[in-house]
Amino acid sequence: MINIRKHGTPPYTVAVLHGGPGAPGEVAPVARELAKSMGVLEPFQTAITVEGQIEELKIQLTENAALPVTLIGYSWGAWLGWLLAAKHPELVRKLILVSSGVFEAKYAKRLMDTRKSRLSVKEQQELSGLLEDMQSVGESDKNATLARFGALMTKADSYAVLPEDELYESIECDMAVFQGVWSEAAALRESGELLALGKQIRCPVVAIHGDYDPGPTEGIQKPLTSVLSDFEFVLLERCGHTPWKERYARKRFYEVLRDALI
Repeated sequence: MINIRKHGTPPYTVAVLHGGPGAPGEVAPVARELAKSMGVLEPFQTAITVEGQIEELKIQLTENAALPVTLIGYSWGAWLGWLLAAKHPELVRKLILVSSGVFEAKYAKRLMDTRKSRLSVKEQQELSGLLEDMQSVGESDKNATLARFGALMTKADSYAVLPEDELYESIECDMAVFQGVWSEAAALRESGELLALGKQIRCPVVAIHGDYDPGPTEGIQKPLTSVLSDFEFVLLERCGHTPWKERYARKRFYEVLRDALI
C-alpha cells in the first residue's frame, strides 16, 4: 500500500487524514479539491496500534510537510489529528475535525441504534451478522466483511449523497488495522483520556459536523468547549457523515473548510 500521496505543488501546508481505521479512500476528493490552490498531503496509516499510527503520521509529516501543518481529519482521522496535536503540538498549526467521532462514551451509546433505524429490516439482519463476523476468530474474509459493513454504514450515515462513482475512491480495507486501532481508541474514550488530551492542544480547533450525522452534535461541541481555549463548531444542515458527498451541504462544506484554512 502507498504511504502518502501529494496533491498540488509544494509547499505542502495541509494534510487530510482518512477515516476508518483500516478503510481509507473517502477523503481523496477533498485533497484533490483543495490542491487546486495549495499543496496537500494525503497520508495513509497502516500501523495496527494507536501509538503506531501517531508515530507513522509524525514521520510522514516531518518528512514531507512544511511544518507546522494544518490537519483536516475525517471521522477516525479527526481523532488521529487530535492525538497528534496533543502529543506533538509543534507539528500542528491548526486542527480541523470533520465528522469526528464523539469524545465521551455516553454520547456513543445511541449511535448504532440511530444507524439501525435508518436501514431496512433485511439490512439490519445483515448488519447483525456482519458485527458477529467481525468479532469472530474464523477464517472468513475479514476485509470483505469490513468493506460491506462500511457500505451499510455509509447508507445509514448519509442524507442525500451525490453519485458515488464521482466522489469516492476505494482502497482495500484492512480488518487487522481496524480491530487493532479501534479497540484501543474506544478504550481511550471510555477512560476519559481522549478528551483530557485536548488540554495539551495549543492550536486553534474547528469542528465541522452534519446535522444528520448519527454522532450527536452535543458529543462534539460540549466536550471540546470544556477543554479547548480556541474552538469553533460549525453545523451543516441536511448533511450526513461525509459532507463533500452530500448534495445539499457540499458547497457550504467547502466554503467553511476554505475559510478555516485561512
